[in-house]
Amino acid sequence: MHLHRNVVVLGIILLILIISCSHTSGKNRRYSTEIEDLSVDNSITIIGHPDSIDNVSMAINSSMDAVHILCRPAPLSGVSEQIIKKKAYIVSYNKDSRIPNWVAWHLIAQHVDGDIPRSNDYREDFDVPAPRATNEDYKGSGWSRGHMCPAGDNKWDATAMSESFLLSNMCPQDASLNSGVWNKIELDCRQWAKKYGDLYIVCGPLFLNREHESIGDNKVVVPEAFFKVILCLQGSPKGIGFIVRNNEGKKKRDSFVNTIDDVERVTGMDFFPSLPDSIESVVEGHANIKLW
Repeated sequence: MHLHRNVVVLGIILLILIISCSHTSGKNRRYSTEIEDLSVDNSITIIGHPDSIDNVSMAINSSMDAVHILCRPAPLSGVSEQIIKKKAYIVSYNKDSRIPNWVAWHLIAQHVDGDIPRSNDYREDFDVPAPRATNEDYKGSGWSRGHMCPAGDNKWDATAMSESFLLSNMCPQDASLNSGVWNKIELDCRQWAKKYGDLYIVCGPLFLNREHESIGDNKVVVPEAFFKVILCLQGSPKGIGFIVRNNEGKKKRDSFVNTIDDVERVTGMDFFPSLPDSIESVVEGHANIKLW
């Protein structure tokens, strides 16, 4: 029943996209339009009457990139942005900071578990321009290589696992945060994906100061904080956000709960812009960890 309802909601969203081509938001956008879209195809073909739920379901199932319509934030303005699609996630990469602006992915219950071991093959991403982050930049810096899309979400596929260790998916992160509350939120997401069937997740760095620390010869910028927003469309649609400073890994997770609207105000980003306004206002304006 939940799966059928989710298909209906997705079908409505996709029909709106097909009719209007894009959703224009009045929110202030601080970030980019220097976009190189390498491989995302948002084209959907519906056979028969567009109001038929069965035909909408067929359209969703026939498009491998349909979920990315929901996952991707609105284009950014004012910063560098290169959009790259990996097997399990999409990254908005910033060539100036050498780290992502955001990373987005669709976590489904079937991808939470798997037999693929952690690869630990940290390496530079040759899909992004030089200078770019290398392992030498992190060596001796005092900062860990913090996953945005976590390795634990990619045990279902060897390529997905390996790509999660590309440094374009990493930010310099406090070690206690990496293994503490950030890891706790990642574990929560996997439990919620099992419970509800799937989630849409976006996370990335936050810059709160005018000047920022950087590490290594390639000047990889160290964020002052991190954000994560999570959307669930199963059952009653809901959303939740987190903002965590890059030194607060030992505090309780609930201390960092925010609405998605709150995270949008801090980041200047527009998350899940393809949602119909009626759903967007509900999932982005409220956050109650007890409902998860």
